[in-house]
Amino acid sequence: MTLLHTVTLGLLSTALLLTLVRLVRGPSALDRIMALDVVVTLVIAGTAVGMVLRADTTPVPALVVLTLLAFIGSVTAAHLVEKREGMR
Repeated sequence: MTLLHTVTLGLLSTALLLTLVRLVRGPSALDRIMALDVVVTLVIAGTAVGMVLRADTTPVPALVVLTLLAFIGSVTAAHLVEKREGMR
């Protein structure tokens, strides 16, 4: 494992820990939804770095599915927040 991979995985791990703090603390539902979206994105990035380390492209379909789910989740959350703002 090269220094670049080590630094990248360290930064991704730090970002994941900070995002989990935001996920737990909130304060609003939108903060938690966005934190969950960032967690999924960080998992995708970590898997991509792992693929580079192992020189294995087997998880690519799983990454595509995770990416699509994250996108659909973000769009759905934005739509629900927009509807909730309209009710006020």
